[in-house]
Amino acid sequence: MSHAAYDILGIGNAIMDVIAPVKDDFLTQNDIPKGGMALIDSERAIGLSALLAPLSPTEIAGGSGANTIAGAAMLGAKTAYIGVVADDDMGARFSAGMNASGVAYDTPAQAGGLPTARCLIAVTPDGERSMSTFLGASTQFTPDHLDMDKVKTAKIVYLEGYLFDSEPAKAAFISAAKTARMAGNKVALTLSDSFCVGRHKEAFKELVANHIDILFANEDEITALYDTTIDGAMAQLRSIKLIAAITRSEKGSVIIDGDQAHLIDAAPIGQLVDTTGAGDQYAAGFLAAFARGEDLRQCGTWGSACAAEVIQHYGARPEREITL
Repeated sequence: MSHAAYDILGIGNAIMDVIAPVKDDFLTQNDIPKGGMALIDSERAIGLSALLAPLSPTEIAGGSGANTIAGAAMLGAKTAYIGVVADDDMGARFSAGMNASGVAYDTPAQAGGLPTARCLIAVTPDGERSMSTFLGASTQFTPDHLDMDKVKTAKIVYLEGYLFDSEPAKAAFISAAKTARMAGNKVALTLSDSFCVGRHKEAFKELVANHIDILFANEDEITALYDTTIDGAMAQLRSIKLIAAITRSEKGSVIIDGDQAHLIDAAPIGQLVDTTGAGDQYAAGFLAAFARGEDLRQCGTWGSACAAEVIQHYGARPEREITL
């Protein structure tokens, strides 16, 4: 392995989470489905942003991959991130937010394209989160956005499946993976979402079989990828000979490493509040431990502890120090 400037480099969507308290009539007046997630266009994103602004929203530089990388940074890992924002105020705040969380982020802002991506999260008094997501500039990721010096000098390059939706982004994934492995480093992938898997099944299969060392997925995602039962999916993973961490909610996780399978219990919790970010933070704990040279059982234990912390409060980032 080459000299590592970073423990983990994330590549994914750069999305600002904008979280605001609202009354229920705000949802009805603005045609926001309660408890749902809707993709919105640029005009609606800017309009809703303006409506939420007087409500003193909380902004968190997010996106699934960014949440993982920020979580790993909180555990002491040296991290960096690559994702596209626009040359606008929200893009500047995303950049500042990532760097403030301990993540090296310096992807040049894009001028003349779509506005910075945002997930507008309206939280009603009952705690329900209703999300309106504009993917914006994050979808315009191409191989030109890769910082190959970072790719070559990170112990682990972590790829976010959500970014896999365009042909240029797919090409960027392959390029980053090849470069990282040629440098003697590891490549990790999260499948992100079963619908995402459904849209790109064959391309994901090719990526996993040929370019990935560590795979993260939940049961729905991995069974969707291989069109089979969980046992059938695990057999497929054993044949590929990679490390796969399959999360199973309250049943914990299973880590496959060739012919070995490690069963990891879910960490105990007080009260389940919000499952948002559980998979992101499981990956954060696992990768931070892996970068430190811990064994796979310990990596899974770290992952479970981080997932347990984040599901006991609202939001996808840890709020307190995790004792491991």
